Amino acid sequence: MRVLLAFDKFKDSLTAPAACAIAADCLRTRQPTWELDLCPLADGGEGFAEILTRAADGQLIVRTVTGPRGAPTTAHFGLVPLNHIPAAARTLLDLPAAPADARIAIIEMASASGLALLSTDARDPWHASAQGTGQLIRAAADLGAAAILLGVGGSATNDLGLTALAELGFSFHDGAGVPIHPPLPATWPRIAAIRGSALPLPPIRIACDVTNPLLGPRGAAAVYGPQKGLRATDHARLEAESARLAHLLCAHTRQSISLLDVSGAGAAGGIAFGLMAATGARLLPGFDLVSSWLDLEKRLAAADIVITGEGRFDASSLEGKGPGAIAARALALTKPVLVFAGAVLAASRPGLSLHAITPPGTPLPEALRTAPQNLAASVQRAFS
Repeated sequence: MRVLLAFDKFKDSLTAPAACAIAADCLRTRQPTWELDLCPLADGGEGFAEILTRAADGQLIVRTVTGPRGAPTTAHFGLVPLNHIPAAARTLLDLPAAPADARIAIIEMASASGLALLSTDARDPWHASAQGTGQLIRAAADLGAAAILLGVGGSATNDLGLTALAELGFSFHDGAGVPIHPPLPATWPRIAAIRGSALPLPPIRIACDVTNPLLGPRGAAAVYGPQKGLRATDHARLEAESARLAHLLCAHTRQSISLLDVSGAGAAGGIAFGLMAATGARLLPGFDLVSSWLDLEKRLAAADIVITGEGRFDASSLEGKGPGAIAARALALTKPVLVFAGAVLAASRPGLSLHAITPPGTPLPEALRTAPQNLAASVQRAFS
């Protein structure tokens, strides 16, 4: 019996590799003869760089960078030989011709500028910076990366990526020409001019499944601002300043303001927009890229049972990305699927077995703290 273990992270509780390892340990105890294929998933957020780097036998590079509220933090990015990346993923990357020994850098914004790096009371998009992400991009370029793949999930920021651009050759000035650094949203009313241009950088590809434009009711601030600490009373002010700075950046880089309306421009507080306008970065479908990179179709076809899971599995999951997409594809191949999640708000169907790992009535902080034990107990019950 061959089992594919393809967990995503349980947000604020378990990484995807940890969830896969817990389930695998339980299965080895219950079914020692079964063959296990561990395939942690990544959606562009926490774990993106490590999972893709290890899957392609690359190297993780550690750097100290500026964290989302200015304090130093330890972050990492991967360097992967281009010829280790599956052909389907290379096609999606759509890179210019590169030498045989070329390496691709894999950066996750969450590592340097992530919301999870901040306590709840420190989350404030007016003061959250993507400087560290810009520093990782620059470090990867300095190491000779032929291209950069950036995952932008889990960000703490809503700054259009301007603080990252300040690390990549751009400067921001008030009406008297005085530099403003870093160009945090709190300082935007003082910014009257943008100068400079991007340092020599390799092509940048942004893995992104978000479809939000930069502004408006589906824009970055409206949809994601509240979880990053934006007060409802501040939304209109941030929206107006975002529009002004976006137009200023487009004018400086001679880009069309239509970039504001591109599907995905609002990803990660607008860093997708900023990098497209300033560096020519391009957006890629994140889950499709990860699926190709991890060779999921082949691994699904070889499995007899598929086990997946995440923090929350609801009615929309089977129409979405990550574990829901894995489950839907496995069901289409008539593979039995078991889903383990902290919260299950979806109905089962033939071939699909849903397991809520959290005991009813458990307060959220306790559920997050005890998720490893709860996942282990739930898997053991399912295979007893």
